[in-house]
Amino acid sequence: MASLRRELAAALGALEETRTELGQARERITELEARLKQTSRNSSKPPSSEGLGKPAPRSLRKKSGRTPGGQDGHEGRTLAQVARPDREVRHDPARCGGCGAGLPGRPVTGVERRQVFDLPPVKVTVTEHQLIERECACGHRTKGAAPAGAEAPVQYGPRIAAIIIYLYIGQFLSEKRTAQALAELFGVPVSSGTVAGITARAAARLGGFLERAREEIADSAVAGFDETGFRVQGRLHWVHCARTGKYTLLTVHPRRGTKAMEAMGVLPSFAGIAVHDAWAPYDTYTTPDHQLCCAHALRELQAVADAAPAGEWCWATQAAEMLTQMQKLVSEAIAQGGDGVDPAALAGQVTRYRSAAATVPLLASKEPWIIAVTARGRLNHTVLVMQVDPVLAPVLAVRDELEVPPGQRVERVRHPHPPVPILRIRCSRRCGPTTAPSAISAWPS
Repeated sequence: MASLRRELAAALGALEETRTELGQARERITELEARLKQTSRNSSKPPSSEGLGKPAPRSLRKKSGRTPGGQDGHEGRTLAQVARPDREVRHDPARCGGCGAGLPGRPVTGVERRQVFDLPPVKVTVTEHQLIERECACGHRTKGAAPAGAEAPVQYGPRIAAIIIYLYIGQFLSEKRTAQALAELFGVPVSSGTVAGITARAAARLGGFLERAREEIADSAVAGFDETGFRVQGRLHWVHCARTGKYTLLTVHPRRGTKAMEAMGVLPSFAGIAVHDAWAPYDTYTTPDHQLCCAHALRELQAVADAAPAGEWCWATQAAEMLTQMQKLVSEAIAQGGDGVDPAALAGQVTRYRSAAATVPLLASKEPWIIAVTARGRLNHTVLVMQVDPVLAPVLAVRDELEVPPGQRVERVRHPHPPVPILRIRCSRRCGPTTAPSAISAWPS
């Protein structure tokens, strides 16, 4: 009997171990399935990583109900005639359109003005600077000094250099296409190496400006921060971005975390509101206040919705809708020139938001996929409703501060999107409910 009991206990222990392993396996399978469903629409994956089989782009923005095109009250811009044109060309009729008689010398009864805006023919001019050498009566020879910009026997002038920098840096053309544009538009033979050299020399003169941009961002009330992968000589580096409405600072560093942030020199002295994706290294800076980038939150919520069983209600869908509606309330308040968001309307959206969040722990006990999607990876830091994790509860703190944008984004290492005012929604691992101030101020220009 004792032997049978030992065998039964061993069998039960093995069964429990098998159940545990099975649960872990199911959780892992769910996690991998969710990872396979990740796209640039519901995660931070860049569109380029999806290859030719990527789905058609679909924006997370909802229909606004407005008709396409310019809206009522919008100040449009169109081409208008000028009072003093650079050149006037008269077009006189030769004969009468009625009887056919000649019209030279007949009185003018009207003039219809039509203006054509165009560029004059563009031709590169070559200026030769001749350094004259003269011999003095004493026998010494003296040569004239070359002006600035004419240090070599042949070089490109400042206007061509400015166009090269504008096309290469401002319009994001490649070195090859920048050289090709100069050749086709102006007949100037430029090599890719020349484009790189002119850009490097221009960058070397920006030391003072870079320090000024760094100081302005560090002293600002609100700034957005982000980082994205970038290849440098075949090795992975990271482009770090810090930006306000006026200044954008981009730096490249081999590291992604705090070493790169320290080298950038903004966050160590920043005391405003930092808008970012809640990646852990940002939390090491305790002086600034932290706001979750709502674009990241919406993508993460979309990932949860995509992982939910088809045809079933999902809390993440409702949470995303309420987040968008809260942003809409703030945009409308600013458009109407108000001094705050309607408290009743805001309370209704927050209630629906919290009701969606409250279902998470209830569903998690019945649906393992919720645990797999929400309690692993980045979602336990960025989704606003992670009451599955008691460390994050409560995480929603709504403030009526309209000067704070919804988020930040670096678009393919190019230029971050301009800010849009939004209801400030704080989410960090240490934040909790806060008292809401009521003042509205403008996003810094």
